[in-house]
Order: sequence, then structure tokens, then C-alpha cells
Amino acid sequence: MKLATPRWWYTRDLSARKGAMPATRAVLTPISWIWAAVTARRIARTVPATVGAPVICVGNLTVGGVGKTPVVRALAERLATQGAPSGGKAVHLLSRGYGGRLAGPVQVDPTVHSAADVGDEPLMLAADFPVWVARDRAAGAKAAAAAGADVIVMDDGHQNPTVRKALSLVVVDGETRGDDWPFGDGRVFPAGPMREPLAAGLARADAVVMMLPDDLAAPDPELAAMLAGPPLLVAHLKPTAPPPAGPQVGFAGIGKPWKVARALRAAGCELADFAEFPDHAAYDEATLKALADRAAVFEAGLVTTEKDWARLPQAWRARVTPWPVAAVFDDPAALDALLAKAGL
Repeated sequence: MKLATPRWWYTRDLSARKGAMPATRAVLTPISWIWAAVTARRIARTVPATVGAPVICVGNLTVGGVGKTPVVRALAERLATQGAPSGGKAVHLLSRGYGGRLAGPVQVDPTVHSAADVGDEPLMLAADFPVWVARDRAAGAKAAAAAGADVIVMDDGHQNPTVRKALSLVVVDGETRGDDWPFGDGRVFPAGPMREPLAAGLARADAVVMMLPDDLAAPDPELAAMLAGPPLLVAHLKPTAPPPAGPQVGFAGIGKPWKVARALRAAGCELADFAEFPDHAAYDEATLKALADRAAVFEAGLVTTEKDWARLPQAWRARVTPWPVAAVFDDPAALDALLAKAGL
């Protein structure tokens, strides 16, 4: 059973709160030390493989959604066009295929594969680009290169040292509201959201991409200062279509589902209710029927993310509206300069 992302992970200071969460974090802290040590040792001791094509890694430092997949798509589109420094490349995408049963390497075929086979994100991206799924990232990258990839964009993998990277981008959730903070108090999983200590992750990054919601114009200065070191690129997560008209019941099973509800409301959606599910949750018939019954109470439609829509059974897709969003870089020239510096 998948568990939802704990919201208290992203609270900067739990010491002022009373209750179970600070005690839970204290119990989990020794485990987080082991996690961080094992991660650091694996990275230090692994010799990365050269795979036959340059690899751009789009990774992150935290557990949970930060907007990696929209950045992957935006990079692929940029590299595949003549607008990029050396555009017109054959771009292939590489994913572990989290949530899918196939170990790979296998190229995703949307007419054959389902999210249960290859994962929701690869299935979604395969509508636009060749996508490879492989639990062994090096094997997957070699398969993509052998199939004609000029450049490979790897979705996730900043902590995976098995593939030599021409460029490593770290995506950071730049949304800070009240007590919410992207890194919590900086503790490593499972005591907090970090996959590794902040300084260690930034040291291996060629640049940071700070993702902001469409209704936040500029980064938090304190957060930007914490990320000092690698070049900082800012991108906004913008809707590419308006939300559906009329009352809606929304639902999402992503790293931070509450952000979807916030974004829908900011975009003008008449959101009557919203249901949160764990990341990559599989929607069975009973769950979907319950959502439809809830929508009927409000005489509302159903709306969800593209990623969630990819996991819906075929029979339900016509009954749910996917709401598409895209990562839009504030300074495309800065992105192009970074790609050019890496020979891409």
C-alpha cells in the first residue's frame, strides 16, 4: 500500500508544535543518518558508464513532486527545435518507470503499454518523444543511444551514479507559503523530505531549476540564497489550457497533491471538493465510482493532472478532464547558454 507524502516533512520548525509529529521525526532521525551515509557511499564508489550519447539528468533533492517531469518535457522540446544552441537533435527520454512492472530496457509504446506496465510519467511523455524505461539506467541509456538518440534526457537520477552525465540539473520546488518550506528543516528521509543533505546534492549540480507556480512572480530571497553556488534558473509551471468550466471535483495522486488544488483555484477553477491520494496511486473502480458519486452531489465534473489521467482505466478517461501544465523558463537564453556550455 502506498503512503501519502507527510505534510509535516515540509514544515520548517516543528519544535513549536505539540503532538506526535516532532516525536515521530526524532524516532526516524537515526534511520535518516544511515540513509544519507549509504547514498553518499554509493555515489562515491560507483564508476559511471559512458553510454554512447550525452545524458542530461533532471533530478531533485527531495522526495515528492517538484516539477521534474514538466522540466524534462521542456528541455526535450528545446533540444529538438532549431531554437536551441545546436537544435534539431533526436531526443530520447529515459525513466526508471516507477510504478510499472516492466524492468526494461523497453521503449514505451502508448498503443501497447499501460501505466501499470511502464509507469505514468513515461506513458504521458511517450505521446511526444521516444521514451525508454529501465531500472538499470545505464542499460536503458545504452539502448536509447543504440536506437539513434543524439541526446538523452533522464527523468530523475541525481542520486544514481551509474550513468555519466553531460549536465546535471536539480529541480527545486520554489513555492514557500507560510510554514511550508521545500526542504522542511533539512532532514533526510524518512525524518524529512531530503534524499541527501542539501550541500552534498548541490555540489554535484551544474545548475538549479527553481519551479514556481504561475501565481508567484519571484523566488523567495532566503530560499534563493540557500541555493547559492550553481547557476539558478527560474521556471514557472503554467497551465496550457484553462481548467474546465463549472463546478469540479478534483483529485490527484502526486508527491504534493495539495498543490494541485491550490493551482486549480488560482487558475479560476470552481473547485467544489478535492481528494488527495498517494503518489502514483492506482485508481480502482471503487475509488473512481466514489469520486463520481461525490461529483454528482455537487453536480460537478471531475478534473485531475495529466499524470493521474494516464493511470485511469480506459473506460474512465472520457469522464475525467486532464488539466495540462508546462514548465516555462523565465530566461530561455540562460538555459541555452547552459546547454551550449555542455556541448549540447
